[in-house]
Amino acid sequence: MSRLAKLPASLSTALAERRALKVIAGLTNFDQASVERISRAAGRGGADLIDVACDPELVRLAAGVSGLPICVSAVDPELFPAAVAAGAAMAEIGNYDAFYPLGRIFDAAEVLELTRRTRELLPEVVLSVTVPHLLPMDQQEQLAIDLVAAGADLIQTEGGTSARPFSAGSLGLIEKAAPTLAAAHSISRALDGAGLVAPVLCASGLSAVTAGMAIAAGAAGVGVGSAVNRLRDELAMLAAVRSLREALGVGAAVTRLV
Repeated sequence: MSRLAKLPASLSTALAERRALKVIAGLTNFDQASVERISRAAGRGGADLIDVACDPELVRLAAGVSGLPICVSAVDPELFPAAVAAGAAMAEIGNYDAFYPLGRIFDAAEVLELTRRTRELLPEVVLSVTVPHLLPMDQQEQLAIDLVAAGADLIQTEGGTSARPFSAGSLGLIEKAAPTLAAAHSISRALDGAGLVAPVLCASGLSAVTAGMAIAAGAAGVGVGSAVNRLRDELAMLAAVRSLREALGVGAAVTRLV
């Protein structure tokens, strides 16, 4: 049986129907009050999954507040087992946005090694791995193929930190999302071409304006962080999650028509 089949039914269905919504609290966000607000908004707003920093207490907090499956993110495989024991349904290597300003760069060889080590530690746990957006696109495609061969169950894209939007409004939001949308398009097709089955989550730099575009580009779902977690008011977070949920519904319908 595929490891993906072990996910909660609601999340499995969302991925299969290409409408999954993951709300990202932040890989470096260990503020319990912040994670609680984000998780509550995610649960009430219709998200399918919450991504929190790899900490057992945050896993229990987010799950209790939201009632949703929890994904834990880290770049140290040794942190994952304790978080999984606390109830996390999925582990995520990446994304790497928080590290780039510090000059920390992840190359293909390192990401592959992190994936292999995580799979050794957690042979039965669903594993998502982010492909670094600083790699040229052809190398991103090849890395995604190698990651699935090494045991990754899902591939996540990124790119928001490299985008340089110069327009206001909706056009600026599309410019911001362009790198991760391009990666989702290229990687999903590369995996298909290699005969590999692995959902692609499009993340980093997305908004309600561009979430549907990610689905049309080939993603099975989106991961959204700053569009929600940068907001300080819980009602605003709730409204943002609901807007994303509605946008993904539209995206799925458009894809089916095409």
